[in-house]
Amino acid sequence: MRSPDSTSPQVEAAPERTGARGRGSRFRPEVQGLRAVAVLLVLAYHLNPRLLPGGYVGVDVFFVISGFLITSLLLREVREHGRVSLAGFYVRRVRRLLPAATVVLLTTGAAALALLPVTRLADTAWQTLASAAYVENLYLADQALDYLAAETAPSPVQHFWSLSVEEQFYVVWPLLFVLWALMLRRRTRAPGSGLRLLTVVLASVFAASLLCSVLLTASGTPAAYFLPTTRAWELATGGLLAVFLADRGLPRRLRLPLGWAGLGAVVASAVLYDSGTPFPGYAALLPVLGTAAVIAAERSEGPSASRVLSTGPARFVGDVSYALYLWHWPLIVFALVLLERDTLGPLGAVAVAVLSVLLAWATKLWVEDPVARYGLVRTGRAALAVALVGVLSVAAVSAAALTRLERFQTSEFDPEVHLGPRAIGLPSPERALMFPSPIGAEDDTPEAYDDGCHAGFDKSDPSDPCVYGPDDADTTVALTGDSHSTQWFPALNELAEERGWRLVVFNKSACAFTAAEVGREGAVYEECSEWNRAVADEIDRLEPDMVVTSSSAAGLPHGYQSGPDARDAMAAGMVELWEEVVAPGVPLVVIRDTPRTSSDVLDCLARHSEAPSSCDRPASAALSRDDPQELAVREVEGAALVDLNDRICTGDTCPAVIGNVVVYRDSHHLTGTYALLLADVLGSRMDEALGVG
Repeated sequence: MRSPDSTSPQVEAAPERTGARGRGSRFRPEVQGLRAVAVLLVLAYHLNPRLLPGGYVGVDVFFVISGFLITSLLLREVREHGRVSLAGFYVRRVRRLLPAATVVLLTTGAAALALLPVTRLADTAWQTLASAAYVENLYLADQALDYLAAETAPSPVQHFWSLSVEEQFYVVWPLLFVLWALMLRRRTRAPGSGLRLLTVVLASVFAASLLCSVLLTASGTPAAYFLPTTRAWELATGGLLAVFLADRGLPRRLRLPLGWAGLGAVVASAVLYDSGTPFPGYAALLPVLGTAAVIAAERSEGPSASRVLSTGPARFVGDVSYALYLWHWPLIVFALVLLERDTLGPLGAVAVAVLSVLLAWATKLWVEDPVARYGLVRTGRAALAVALVGVLSVAAVSAAALTRLERFQTSEFDPEVHLGPRAIGLPSPERALMFPSPIGAEDDTPEAYDDGCHAGFDKSDPSDPCVYGPDDADTTVALTGDSHSTQWFPALNELAEERGWRLVVFNKSACAFTAAEVGREGAVYEECSEWNRAVADEIDRLEPDMVVTSSSAAGLPHGYQSGPDARDAMAAGMVELWEEVVAPGVPLVVIRDTPRTSSDVLDCLARHSEAPSSCDRPASAALSRDDPQELAVREVEGAALVDLNDRICTGDTCPAVIGNVVVYRDSHHLTGTYALLLADVLGSRMDEALGVG
């Protein structure tokens, strides 16, 4: 998974500058320049991913830098004082990080209230609060695992996920040095000894985290991108490097080529990687080791990478890199909202980049530097007060956004007003408040989700399906397919209640009912293949009187790009599996896939509540995908196709609202309300397709 929300570096502060350079010096100008490279990679990627499709690796560069600097600081403290002051450590972190972060969060929260569609306020409010509490990465990891949240629009604070990763790292990392210092004293060793033991401990963290990263990334788990357990090895790389360089350096003859090789590795990963690269996992080794190589090369003689990174412009960008990162992503999000576009054009990108640099520079001059210069946060109490004030002030802004949502006008469902598909072909009904509201439409999901009857990505065992209706019903209907099958549950359950059916549900996220190997996250969706195989066996044991299926036309077999070949391969797999479950006299009802609308349809309705037709989509675009089910149904005896799209689109248009009812809850799922209102027409067309009555 790669998205703008998943490329946010936290730029850790360099320790205070000192005059002399050399072993043990606190300031490394080439590291400051390396920060500049990292933040520019991310900035370019966010402004236009086509400029640098792998620019998200900038976050990995920052992780290594932070691990190196923090470990250097802790190691120096143990050697000089024989202990680590946790209070002093966290006071420095608060003084360096919180003032600028709080200013950006407060400004962003206030701007969100004024600029974002009301449909995006709730998620933005909760993410802003999660960012202030440094758990944004965990919030996003949870969203990544939630199929229903897959199309949630990016919030202007999603980039705070990596600050959260680092702050969580900072909770654990100093404790290792506290324990190390205690062990040194108990063994009556000098504080400067014992590096071998420390190296073993840090290497163990590195190995365990890297293994976790590789395994979770290979499994296709979307949350792997955000978890501290999959990222800690990158910071530990910097830590191990700091320990290695504590008493030694590389031979001078190796420094110049190593520095350029490391910088080349970082740039190469930014150019060669893209959104399809499984990340972090093995792929993160290239930018991580490249960053470590640049730092290890130190300042070498001749035309070295470190000399380029130590130039004035590079150091300037490095100096403002933390604030630059904080500001650039909110500006991009708000610009896209104001322009009502999905991407920035060249002029927009330049304008956002310039404004980001100016705000970053102003933040450094008026926020970061004064706090550092005048020592405004010196004690643990002051740091705690700053942290609490920051969280509470951000919470107040978030609460204001949530309060606005509560006051947003909503309506109750009225069958005399909210006609839905019954309004098609009739004089336009008097316009009333739409139902559900644009805010509530996203949550207008089938009851099957609340009942836990729609399997998530990881589940592969359908042996305990959900059953609705009486056990002694004369007719048993099996429903199977992906979420586009589940969207018909409200209508089918209504029919089941009316006709006395027993309805058995076998649905799974992104898993079309096909024998073809479905692809997901660049790999074979193994859980889907296992699920479908097992579902076929369960249906055989169930001996239903009817099987109903529907699947998204966007599903692709592994190894195929969209097009006729992919459609044919998916259809062939459907034929193979369908023939197994269609026993003599047992019909298979296939519901054609539904139209697709715009990804921001609910945002559009919130902006244009007085003119919802502004959010309609041409039928030619909404129905542009070929549905492989249409091909497969012709090849399977006993299969019948049911098409309800003339009840979703009207003529050449697929409206966002029909008969005062919102049609879509996202870009490709019907609201539960609209699907329920299609129950009667679904029943009659099923009967017609099967020759019943």
